[in-house]
Amino acid sequence: MTSLLHDHVPPHRARLAVCLLFGLYGVILGTWTARIPAIKQGLALSDGALSLGLLAFAAGAIIGMQAAGRLVDRYGTGRLLLPVVLADGLLLVSPAFAPNLTVLAGCLLAFGTAHGLLNIAMNAAAVEVQRAWQAPIMSSFHAVYSIGGFLGAAMGGLFAYAELGATTTFLAVAAVVAVTAPVAARWRLAPSAVPAAAAATGPGGGGLPGVTFLGVLVFCCLVGEGAAADWSSVYLRDSLGSTPGFAAAAYAAFSIMMMAGRLVGDRLTAALGPVRLVRCSGVLAAVGLGTALLVGHPVAGVAGFGLLGAGLACIAPQVFSAAGSQDPARAGQAIARVASMGFLGFVVGPLVIGALAEVVELPAALAVPAVLALFVAGAATALRPRPVSTAAPEPEPATT
Repeated sequence: MTSLLHDHVPPHRARLAVCLLFGLYGVILGTWTARIPAIKQGLALSDGALSLGLLAFAAGAIIGMQAAGRLVDRYGTGRLLLPVVLADGLLLVSPAFAPNLTVLAGCLLAFGTAHGLLNIAMNAAAVEVQRAWQAPIMSSFHAVYSIGGFLGAAMGGLFAYAELGATTTFLAVAAVVAVTAPVAARWRLAPSAVPAAAAATGPGGGGLPGVTFLGVLVFCCLVGEGAAADWSSVYLRDSLGSTPGFAAAAYAAFSIMMMAGRLVGDRLTAALGPVRLVRCSGVLAAVGLGTALLVGHPVAGVAGFGLLGAGLACIAPQVFSAAGSQDPARAGQAIARVASMGFLGFVVGPLVIGALAEVVELPAALAVPAVLALFVAGAATALRPRPVSTAAPEPEPATT
C-alpha cells in the first residue's frame, strides 16, 4: 500500500492531518443526523419511508467500504483522501435538494458510498501514521471523530434553532470541508518514515481467518454502540418509568464516556498493551451494563450505559490498528473487512434486540451487548502481536 506523500513532512504534521480528517468525518455525519427530521418534514415522509431512505445510506456505506479496501491498497491513502473527503462533504448537500423519496434514496446511496470510502481511507492513513510514530495513537484519532460528531450535531441543532433550513446547514458544512480538507492533504507522511521493522509484526492468526475474527470482535462492539443509540432512552423511559428528559441522559452518558475513554486510550494502550486493555475494557462494559440491568433503576441505567461507553471506547481503535498491521501490503482490504462487519453490527444489532424484546422484554434483550462484550474480553488474545511473513502478496489473477 502506497503511504501518504511528501517526504519532507514530519510525522506530527501527518498526525494532525489525519486528525482533521477524522474530525471532518464526524462533523459530516453529526450534521446529517441532526437534520434528518428536517429532511423528513420537508418531504412529508412517514417513519417507514424515511427508514427506506436511511437503508440506502447504510447500503452505500457498505459498498464504499468494500470498494475502498482495494483502492487504498492500489493507489495509497495519499491519492484518495482529498477527493474522497471533498466528495463526502459535497454529497452531504444532495439530500436537501431531493424532491421525493426515490431521489432521496439515490442521494443517500451516493452519500453513504463516499462516507464508507472515507472511513476506510482515513483509518488506513491512521495506521500508517501510527507505524511512523512508533507508539499507540489510534484512540486519539477516534476521539477526534467523536468530538467532530458532537460538533456536527451541535451545529445542526443551532441551525435548526435559528430556523435555517437543511440546505443552508449542509452548504455551511460543505464549505468548512472544502476549506479544511486541502490543508490536511498538504500534510502528508513520507514512505521512508514508516520503519521496515514496524511491518514485521502483526496480530496473531494472520491471513483471512485472522482478519475475519477481528471483524467479529468489532461486530460485537458495534452491537453495543447501536443498542445504546437506539434503545438506551427507550429502556429508561418505557421499562424504568423515567421522564423523557432523564431518559435522554442515558445516551448522553454513553457518548461522553466513550469520548473520554478514547482521549485516554493511547496512554492506557502504552501502559497495559492492547490485549490487556481490550480484556479490561470488555469486562468493564459487560459488568457495567449487566449490573445496571439487574438493579433496574433509572440512575443505575444512566451509570450502566456510561460504563458501557467507557468500556467500548478503546476496543474498536485497537482492532482497527491490529487489522491494519496484519499485512501492510493489504491493510486497506483488512480494514475494509473489519469496518464492514462492525457497521453491520451497528445496523443489525438494534434490530435483533428489538425483535428479542418482543419475546423476553427489553431489559433481558439488552443483556446481549453485555454478553458480547464479555466474549470480546475473552477473545482479546487475538490482538497479541506476533511475527508475520513480510513476503510480497501473490499477484491476483488477471480478469478479462
